This record gives sequence, C-alpha cells and structure tokens, in this order.
Amino acid sequence: MSETQHPLIVRPRFIVNGRKWWRLCHIYLALSLGLLFALIGLTGSLSIYREELDSLFNPQLSIATPSGPALSLDKIIASVRTAHPNRHGAWTLEMPRSPDGMITAWFETPKESVDAFYAPLMVSVNPYTGEVAASRFWGQTLTTWLLDLHTQLQLDGFGRNALAALGCLLMLSVLSGLYLWWPGWRQLRSAFTVRHDAGLMRLVFDLHRLLGLGSSAILLLLAFTGFHLAYPSLLESLTAAAGMGHGDAGPNVRSTAIPNDRPVSLSEAILVARGPFPSSEVRRITTPVGELGTYRINLRQPHEINQHHPFTTVWVDRWSGQIRDVQNPSKFSAGQTFTTWLWPLHTGEAFGKGGRLLWFFIGLTPALLFLSGLLHWLYRHDLVADRQIDWQRLAASARTDSVKLTSRFVRHASQVLKPLLSKALLVCRAWLARLQA
Repeated sequence: MSETQHPLIVRPRFIVNGRKWWRLCHIYLALSLGLLFALIGLTGSLSIYREELDSLFNPQLSIATPSGPALSLDKIIASVRTAHPNRHGAWTLEMPRSPDGMITAWFETPKESVDAFYAPLMVSVNPYTGEVAASRFWGQTLTTWLLDLHTQLQLDGFGRNALAALGCLLMLSVLSGLYLWWPGWRQLRSAFTVRHDAGLMRLVFDLHRLLGLGSSAILLLLAFTGFHLAYPSLLESLTAAAGMGHGDAGPNVRSTAIPNDRPVSLSEAILVARGPFPSSEVRRITTPVGELGTYRINLRQPHEINQHHPFTTVWVDRWSGQIRDVQNPSKFSAGQTFTTWLWPLHTGEAFGKGGRLLWFFIGLTPALLFLSGLLHWLYRHDLVADRQIDWQRLAASARTDSVKLTSRFVRHASQVLKPLLSKALLVCRAWLARLQA
C-alpha cells in the first residue's frame, strides 16, 4: 500500500518577497533619515512647552506678584508704540494664558528682518503696569530657534517643503514597521512578549517592536498633521477650506464708514466684538492700518479645541464701531472644521494638559526607536556583540545605590536642619522665659 502524500504548504513567493522589500524599506529609511526623524521629534517635544521654557530661561517675563487690575488695552498699545515709535503698521496684541504671563505685541514686518523667511518682532508687556519687559525677534531666542528647527529645519521655504516630504516618509516608515511586526493571528500573543532572559539584543529588539507599536497611531497622526502644517495648500484645496490654515489671518475686511475725528478705541471694539459671543475670551487683537483698516479681534468660545489659536474672529469698523464680518467655527463646513482641528491635534492641546504631556513623550520615541533599531542592525551585521544580562547583580547594585543615596540625603538634611532646629529651640526658650516673667 502506497503511503499517503501530504502536499507541502508553501507561502506564496510574492508574500515572501513583499516582506523582504518592506524590511529593506524600513531599514533604509531608518538608516538614512532616522536622525532627522529623531531631531524633528525632540524639537517638537520641546516646542510643546515653548512658552513655559521661555519663562524659565527669562524670569523677567514672568510676573511674580500680579498687582491690581490689568490696564486697558488702549494703554498697553500706547506703551508699545512709545517704546517703538518708528514702527508704523499693524500691531497684534496676544493675551497671556495665565495671570502671571505677559501680553505679547507682535509686529510682523520689522525692517531689521525684512529679508528673513519669518522673523517678527515680539514685545513683552506687563499687563498690570504697561512696562515693556523685552523686545526680541523671532528666531533669536532659544525656544523660537528650536521651533524654526522643528518646522523648517532652519532652511526657510526649502526646509518647510522638505519637512512635508519627511512627514510622508515617516508615515511610510511607521506603516512598514507595523507590517513587519504583525505575526499573524496564531502568534499574536507572542508578539507582545518581552524576553528579558534571552540576551541584551533580544531585549532591545522586543522593546523596539513594542515601543513602535504603542506609539504608531500617534506618530501617524503627527506625521499627517505635520505634513498639512508644512504644506497646507493641498489639503485646504481638497477640503474647500482655503485661508483656514494655521496662522492665516482670514479675509481682508475693509472699512465702509466715512473717516471721522472719533475713531473707535480698542476697548470699545472688543466690547462690540464680544456682543455675538458673550461667553468667549479675547485671545488676539490686531490694530487697523490706514483709513480702510478694521480691528480684527480673535476670540475663543468655550467649545473650541484650539486653545492657543482659536478661529472665532470678528472684524469691527474703526470709524463706525459696526461689525463688518464674523467668522464663527460653529457654522464651519465639515472640511473647514477638519482643517481647524489639525493644529490642536498636532500639538496635543486638543486633549488638554494630559494630551500635551503624552505628546511630549511620544515626540521622544523616534529617537529611542532609531537608537534601538540601529543597535540591533549593528548586531545583525556582527559589528557589536550580544551579552547576557545579570538581573540579580543589577538588582543588588540598584539596592546598594539607593541605600547610598538615602544615607547621603539624610546626612545632608541633618546638616541643614540641625542649625535651624537649634535656632528654633532658642526662640522657644526665649518665648517661654517672657511668659514666665
């Protein structure tokens, strides 16, 4: 009797070759552009807390004890123009987001940086005293320099276009990593296993896979929204949302009233603008230029997810005080709403303080993925050697180090507290002696 022949189950050749090409794509993208991905992620993480870092490095920009009520914005703009009398044109006052913050007055076209890609003047004004605390140009401070590095690689327009291409390539790198990670349904549980007893390189590779999997969704979101912010015209045309991109001023609304000798003040214009939106907060006010100029007042309604750059805008005629145009996000089309969501999704502010913190850590993952992937690639090419991890020795060393640190802390604390306690004891004795007398 002849034996039963069982056919061999062979994976199709195109699947094997497909996995091979995806692996090559993932490896070469990482080796050639991994450092750039890491740089963009690190600078993006720092830029999330740009204002906080700026106040940390420049203590004069933080008000220690706010004194009394804030001055009217008419006095603030008068103080700015007194400090910069030769700058003729529109000023934009940006309101602080905390009681101890400064008002920032922006002048978009200073003559000192007229040839720069983007370098407006930033004037920091104390809202309680009207004192000008600092006048600085964009790109000449640490935090703005880092943000320029993140958004255009310090290469102006070419860098912005290159960043759009890098966003697409980052999405390709993440998708190829997900494809290579997928083990199939039968081995899905093993794909989440971290083998800590199989050597250092196995541990590094397992952590690389899990870190990539855990951060993949947000990295894809950041790459997509970053592409739009770097090259907005494509998506704005697809969503019929021209002029709705981040940083756009909106339509050029002109005055239709006859000029007179009693123009509307900033405070009056704000009062008029808040009429249709009584529960909103004022975020920015741009002064009019020329006889046809209007006040552009940017407000934030409670339901807007844009914390820093909301889209509620009212244009007020400087001569008649009438509202000339209104931009209300509640009436936006689906395409316009989608476009306005991209900036808060990219910065994490759409999810509040917790979202910003999560986005900060996600920005660090490209650097970690690059280092762990590079280390494993070097191991695969016999350029570094594997080694076993002695977990018991590491645990014992960690316990010893913690004991040493604790003893040092206690010793230094006792040295500091001992004279304080002796002084407190002397004060108590003197106080008891007075009571007995």
